[in-house]
Amino acid sequence: MSTPCPTLTFRQNVLPADMDHVRRIVESSGFFHDYEVGTAVELVEENLAKGEAVSGYYFLFAELDGRPVGYTCYGPIACTAGSFDLYWIAVSQETRGTGVGRALLERTEAAIAAMGGRRVYIETSSKELYVPTRGFYLRCGYREETILEDFYAPGDGKVIYVKAV
Repeated sequence: MSTPCPTLTFRQNVLPADMDHVRRIVESSGFFHDYEVGTAVELVEENLAKGEAVSGYYFLFAELDGRPVGYTCYGPIACTAGSFDLYWIAVSQETRGTGVGRALLERTEAAIAAMGGRRVYIETSSKELYVPTRGFYLRCGYREETILEDFYAPGDGKVIYVKAV
């Protein structure tokens, strides 16, 4: 008897357990310092405490058979007409490369467009470790807008991508 294929579903509502889910997903990447993992969890806490409209942090979770395996956090950029930041996109290490990230990004872009968003901005590090991340954004139709040299630290610039949605 064969095992059924897992079903990928999405949800936007944030649950208290998502603090642990986000921590696990972000830690699994091996890309982030402890303080960055803490920041990712704080955004979930902010959403739970104030709601998405007040906090400005919106979430989309991807789940395989009810288990969160990836998420995005995004929100409108203050004082703009239809510009949004994608603050976080992370997929658990065990599901990386399976299309979960692309599906999350496409659904996030659709949610942003439904909210009146016109453009999505993403920032990431210029460090060598992030070459696959930057390639992912390019494959998903983003274009590199600019690089702010030495932004995060000497030798670690901020690369900004943009896409019209």
